[in-house]
Amino acid sequence: MKLLKLVPDKTNFGFMRWRKLAMAISIITIVLSIVLVVTRGLNFGVDFVGGQMIQVTFDEVAEAPVGQLRADIETLDLGESTIQRFGEPNQVSVRMRLSGDNADEVDAVTQRVTSMITTKYAAQGARIDGVDSVSGKVSEELLSTGVYSLVFAMLAIAVYIWFRFEWQFGVAALFALFHDVVLTFGFFALTQLEFNLNIIAALLTIIGYSLNDTIVVFDRVRENLRKYRKMDMIALLDLSTNETLARTVMTSLTMLIALLALLLIGPGVIFGFTAAMTMGVVVGCYSSVYMATPILIWLGVGPHSFVPESSPADRAAAKLKEGIDGAQP
Repeated sequence: MKLLKLVPDKTNFGFMRWRKLAMAISIITIVLSIVLVVTRGLNFGVDFVGGQMIQVTFDEVAEAPVGQLRADIETLDLGESTIQRFGEPNQVSVRMRLSGDNADEVDAVTQRVTSMITTKYAAQGARIDGVDSVSGKVSEELLSTGVYSLVFAMLAIAVYIWFRFEWQFGVAALFALFHDVVLTFGFFALTQLEFNLNIIAALLTIIGYSLNDTIVVFDRVRENLRKYRKMDMIALLDLSTNETLARTVMTSLTMLIALLALLLIGPGVIFGFTAAMTMGVVVGCYSSVYMATPILIWLGVGPHSFVPESSPADRAAAKLKEGIDGAQP
């Protein structure tokens, strides 16, 4: 019985042939992502802006009455609020920013909103699924801690790869990780999906996944650099990528099957996390091949990179040996 193989044992795709086009596209998407984040901003969750989020499901109707609910909450005169659908059409989230950190005041606001919803929308089967409250001070700390964790994780990874391989590999890996993270930020700015602590966790997972993919390719590149001293660098990178292609495809496909199942039938509360992970798997696989690897060419990595330099005494001994061999009849 023959085993199913998505990728043949020996492939010969010319990945590096498209490196300039891929780099140009990536730089454009990075710039567009930054522009989106600056102009549209991120739809920060209560974790990062402080306040209160109430999740409501209307069991007796196909779609939640968002417009009517928004008008009713405004009559409570509780300040700025945002009502959005999430998950299924009959599910909504009510987010409100609270001016103070007093626990009794927060509980009073929560009681007023939930009582109004369950009473006025009883005929629609209104059900409170959850209530989250975060103070403004805590939300600022969560945001700064999340940003620091992303930055430190990327820098630590770059330093690790620097010592594991060479500095050029560290720079290439850092750029690939920056590419993955910025594109994910751009995706959330474009879609306005809620950006909360779950997304920070997804970004850290994406960094780890992309790094794992990149190291597999880099390890094969280093092995082939020692094995094929006279091979052209572009051909060597193509060879290394093709040799790891089956592993990359199988790993990415396995992850995508699980993530797509969660996207389609998973609970709405983890939709943003799952969407970030799905994009991260695709972008991380792409960046390992078309971001990290081509940068090695532009940074001057070649067959000489892993050849130890001989000392002056060794070079003198080699020249002496050459002179003796040349003098012999």
